[in-house]
Amino acid sequence: MLATRGETTGAVAMLRGRIGGVRARDSIAELAGELESLRRAAAVQGLASAVAIIHALESALARGERGALVDGWLMLLADAFDCGRADGAAADAFAAACSVRLAG
Repeated sequence: MLATRGETTGAVAMLRGRIGGVRARDSIAELAGELESLRRAAAVQGLASAVAIIHALESALARGERGALVDGWLMLLADAFDCGRADGAAADAFAAACSVRLAG
């Protein structure tokens, strides 16, 4: 399990590199497992913002979004882990960023 912010940030960076080239559904299942691992790590760290972004990212992948379409979600996710804040103001800020991203 990923325990430190450095480990989770590195995992997000690796995931970013892999999602762009995903074509087969089998690969999506693997990525879903990796996202679940990141979600658990975020929950342990108390980063509700990252958990919410991961749920949005999972939905985007389920809709068939790939490449640049999910890159924004991954940038937000990396920011949520890098921020390291678990307070309500941070959660509100990331929720607003997600809303803007959804509105496109």
